[in-house]
Amino acid sequence: MALASSTFAATPLRVIVTRPEREARAWADALQAQGVACETLPLIEIAAWPESSALVAAWQAMPQHLAVMFVSANAVRFFMAAQPAGMPIPGVRAWATGPGTQAALLATGWPAELTDAPDAHAAQFDSEALWGVVAQWVQAAVTDATVKPSVLIVRGADAQGQVAGRDWLAQQLDHAGLQVQQVVAYVRQPPRLSPEQQALARQGMTGGHAWLFSSSEAAQFLLACCPDLPLGQARALATHPRIAQRLQQWGWGRVDLVPAGLEAQALSIKSLS
Repeated sequence: MALASSTFAATPLRVIVTRPEREARAWADALQAQGVACETLPLIEIAAWPESSALVAAWQAMPQHLAVMFVSANAVRFFMAAQPAGMPIPGVRAWATGPGTQAALLATGWPAELTDAPDAHAAQFDSEALWGVVAQWVQAAVTDATVKPSVLIVRGADAQGQVAGRDWLAQQLDHAGLQVQQVVAYVRQPPRLSPEQQALARQGMTGGHAWLFSSSEAAQFLLACCPDLPLGQARALATHPRIAQRLQQWGWGRVDLVPAGLEAQALSIKSLS
């Protein structure tokens, strides 16, 4: 998917990685190891949810759930940080929308045989891909249950406390006959860009740069921090069709769709150079 423009020359792209700071450097290093020139400009700031009591209560109630779904690696990180002392990981299934979140689960000691996620080579890493993995198992569990099963979704919120992200999976679970409970583990908010980072944002509007977005929220925060950027002459790379559509609506000069997985993404970016 792309909006063609003669403004963009066929030169090697320098990619600006916009993930939260913790992930941005690691992703940029991995892309560079694959031969893609990168720099980082984290556009989402992640912080712990200030109300820890809800997370503690969620931990204590976790054994009653059929599964726990984590929307991101940050959901895993902050949820696991709230683990009560002496309480082991219960024997319930953990769901992840992609390999990064699954890797975060495994790193915390969650048993591999109790995790579900789309294949690492899946075309997309999202709720739809996860549902394709777990739907049949969920239906069997509902059929066999004597009481209505429940699933806990661990997610983020914005700076005002509003739940961030889509409710698509929750709707599928509800339609399948499950109770859905949700708990907020972290806050996603705009970053405070330094003068050097603001200069990079302006430089990134020029030819030869491409902004890599794995979240449309990052693009929103960029505009909030730097409202006068000339998006019409800038190039963006989106890891999901929904992100690409929003970037186009917001006026980016060219938007290309790239795979979410690292190796496929690197190959795609190099083919666009």
